[in-house]
Amino acid sequence: MEANEADIVTAEADIEQFVHKALGDVGSALTASLVVIGDKLGLYRALQDGGAATPAELAARTGTTERYVREWLSAQAAAGYVAYEPRSRRYALPPAHAACLTDDTSPACVLGAFQAMTAAMRAERRIADGFRTGEGLGWHEHDPDLFVGVERFFRPGYNAHLVNEWIPALEDVQEKLERGARVADVGCGLGASTIILATAFPRSTFVGFDYHGASIESARERARAAGVADRTRFEVASAKSYPGTYDLVAFFDCLHDMGDPVGAARHVRKSLAADGTWLLVEPFANDDVEANLNPVGRLFYSVSTLVCTPSSLSQEVGLALGAQAGEARLRGVLEEAGFTRVRRATATPFNLVIEARP
Repeated sequence: MEANEADIVTAEADIEQFVHKALGDVGSALTASLVVIGDKLGLYRALQDGGAATPAELAARTGTTERYVREWLSAQAAAGYVAYEPRSRRYALPPAHAACLTDDTSPACVLGAFQAMTAAMRAERRIADGFRTGEGLGWHEHDPDLFVGVERFFRPGYNAHLVNEWIPALEDVQEKLERGARVADVGCGLGASTIILATAFPRSTFVGFDYHGASIESARERARAAGVADRTRFEVASAKSYPGTYDLVAFFDCLHDMGDPVGAARHVRKSLAADGTWLLVEPFANDDVEANLNPVGRLFYSVSTLVCTPSSLSQEVGLALGAQAGEARLRGVLEEAGFTRVRRATATPFNLVIEARP
């Protein structure tokens, strides 16, 4: 075979390989919508609670239509989300998958991610327009499923790490919280992080701030349901204007969404007590792009394109740090704002946890 013929064969093989990859990604995108449907209709939970089922049996359990359920189950089996037994023609939810698809308290739960990301994709047309105009898209302008899904996605991780690992990794903070401290949770969304802290440290008082009024209303309801409303309140305010002085200020996965993160950091510095601490949690990222070209980076760069970067560009300054800013870039923001003691307190595969003091 001559060299040019070999090159053609290699090119065709490369094209075929990429087509298979691209079609796999199309299938993944469609699977995401089917996961959201299965969650909303209780199909996964019915499989877990009632055991393996035929399409007709699962439809009867969930009050749905057999023909839809049959197609959904076949798609889920092809995707590897449920198992199929040809002899009995029944479908089952493996126990390991059930932890991810039915249990909102499990750190492995992925339902919120599917709910949030399918909601984010509904803004595709407006994001495409933003590519041309440079205009942003505010958090509040997204489908409301985004707000619920993001809280649902982050909450299991906060439950697993916030009180047990992140707070103890900060200098003197746990002792202050146990004695009684004043805490601000800025960009609190639906209040998951605030409520977790309030539950763990009953002698401290907590204020959750967010510019999104609908999220604040939901946070108030959730605090009442959790029994922490006596020491927790939620107020509408931006990261550059929230009132008060605090022993601990926390930002959970929100600084990179802000138009003026340096301005927000300066306001944090002003709002801290003399020996106060800023707890900054951001999506995990390495400092170099090539070190983030992995499944976690793929997820975070993608959501940053659809949600985080447009959110920042919709605000004043529009610095657009993005969800993969990395520790060095974040440190630069904090130091520009006047913080002189900045360190990585700890990390998970999905989180950078930074402690900052004036």
